[in-house]
Amino acid sequence: MSDDERGSEDFFRSRGFGMRIGFGARPAVLSIDIINAFTDPGMPLGSDLSAEIAAARSVLDAARTAGVPIVHTTVAYQDGGLADAGIWALKQAGLATLRAGTREVEVDERLGARPGEQVLAKKYASVFFGTDLVPGLVSRGIDTLIMVGCTTSGCVRASAVDAVQNGFRPMVVREAVGDRSPQAHEQALFDLEQKYADVVSLEETVAYLAGQGTVAS
Repeated sequence: MSDDERGSEDFFRSRGFGMRIGFGARPAVLSIDIINAFTDPGMPLGSDLSAEIAAARSVLDAARTAGVPIVHTTVAYQDGGLADAGIWALKQAGLATLRAGTREVEVDERLGARPGEQVLAKKYASVFFGTDLVPGLVSRGIDTLIMVGCTTSGCVRASAVDAVQNGFRPMVVREAVGDRSPQAHEQALFDLEQKYADVVSLEETVAYLAGQGTVAS
């Protein structure tokens, strides 16, 4: 951390930002958009997220052992002209690679997704926008959302902001989220930590999940 970054953090903390929300009692894991279109560096929207995927896999395996619910998300468009992408399609040409039914929108196999783990399709950045995620979480009494995935400055950030606005505790696992831009990644984590979420370590997240048993099953 640079002197400027440390000074900025001190400034925010002196004004009451960056307080800790803390893990709740009933968690679920949101694996956000860890799909081939985003994890293949050769794709227009892709980058090398090998380290982040390994960390995400550790979180997912701990959740599986504890019986904690897992929701994977993808972005998939069915309309040939991307009408279901709306105005967003005017901003990113790479959205044309996110066609429903293609390999690009499938969850990266390195996560080891299992039968019964939900895969939620969305059209925009937040996992909450235009989906039925909230009633599914509420029906299971979920109060904590452990977030892994990509990109930190895009879909992860948007989902964390919406999570806290919907009354959930967003926990963003630092080692298990990634971005095409290191600068955007760090800025997004800083902003989330100060105002919207807890940015937590892989170690503390796995330890928390290990203590869950099957409470969230």
